[in-house]
Amino acid sequence: MSQIDGRLRIDTLFLDAGGVLVHPAWTRISAALAAEGIELSAGALRAADPLARRDIDEATVVGATDDKTRGWLYFNKVLERAGVPLSQATDAALAVLRAYHGTENLWEEVPADIVPTLHSLRARKLKLVVVSNANGRLRHLFDRLQLSQWFDVVLDSHEWGLEKPDPRLFQVALKEAGAAAERTAHVGDLYHIDVAGARAAGLREGVLLDAAGLYPDVDCRRIRRLPELLEIVELA
Repeated sequence: MSQIDGRLRIDTLFLDAGGVLVHPAWTRISAALAAEGIELSAGALRAADPLARRDIDEATVVGATDDKTRGWLYFNKVLERAGVPLSQATDAALAVLRAYHGTENLWEEVPADIVPTLHSLRARKLKLVVVSNANGRLRHLFDRLQLSQWFDVVLDSHEWGLEKPDPRLFQVALKEAGAAAERTAHVGDLYHIDVAGARAAGLREGVLLDAAGLYPDVDCRRIRRLPELLEIVELA
């Protein structure tokens, strides 16, 4: 049986925040665009999201950017994938959103299946840890969304001066959680950041959340929705 087959025996689960637990506030983004004369629904933005994330999930892009620049490149890609040409108007809308993100964190949409899944994972006595590239406002966001209660550690890369895929961030998370790498898996939505970083840190497994099925040939375990973890994870 290969590493990506069968049950996943762990006692600690690392989870990315953006793209896994929380998503951009598409309604807020749609409103910011409308204020600049660009009519684009939240649904259209949401549909463009996985394609845009796949666009930036390339080793060359990851190697040439940091989380901040990559994040706003991603939003430009969302607009392009939604059929909106970049312009002064889109720049103005993104500037408003950037200001909001700096204080509140724009990734404030929580899918309906997230909290029930976290509840079930906690019931299995798993240690849950957020390991996220973020802007220093992740803890504030999780407190505001009432998500913090589900986690033993919420690790915001900005606070440590390290970013995934740097394995040192995962090593910090292991130390903060009192976890062993060989009994820890990480779930993220970007292969070259989450899976590659987890492997470099020696974690048991990196799992890719591939909601739109855009990674058919990737060499790691894939799930389409977070609740699928309940079917494969068992306590080590």
